[in-house]
Amino acid sequence: MMKKWLSTWLTLLCLAGIASLVCAADDPPPTEKKLVHVYFADKSQSYLSAEDRVVPDSGDPVDLGRQLMMALLQGPRGNMGRTIPSGTRLNALFIGGDGTGYVDLSDVVTGQHPGGCRSEILTIYSIVNSLVLNVEEIKSVKILIDGSEAWTLAGHVDIRFPFTAEMLLIR
Repeated sequence: MMKKWLSTWLTLLCLAGIASLVCAADDPPPTEKKLVHVYFADKSQSYLSAEDRVVPDSGDPVDLGRQLMMALLQGPRGNMGRTIPSGTRLNALFIGGDGTGYVDLSDVVTGQHPGGCRSEILTIYSIVNSLVLNVEEIKSVKILIDGSEAWTLAGHVDIRFPFTAEMLLIR
């Protein structure tokens, strides 16, 4: 029921010209490669550090955003720390006409979150910085949980409004 509602809602947004949504079955084959920086927690779990990845670049900003989110959900390849709980799924990603990227995550991100203010900030800004600093069309990011607005991820940071990149968290 929730997935059908979300799909209908996203379709209406697309028809209204408010957002662009890409269906996986309609993705064109990627023709180029792009170097991106995906942000994970540093060894001390105090700041974010970039991990370089090379991803296919189809020229579609939604597809690029989805690939960045999949990299975050898979976790770091090196010795950095995860910022998103293992098992979290990306339900949808779309970009509004005003440059707001909407990231809809499964409720595992809240239910399995380790908690703590710093950890919550790192989770939020790993998503925000990875998207805003790599996808030109995304200026800010709004996080949704299972298709709905949530107050917080783990009780500390208000996520009802979009976030812009925070460079002071990157080391």
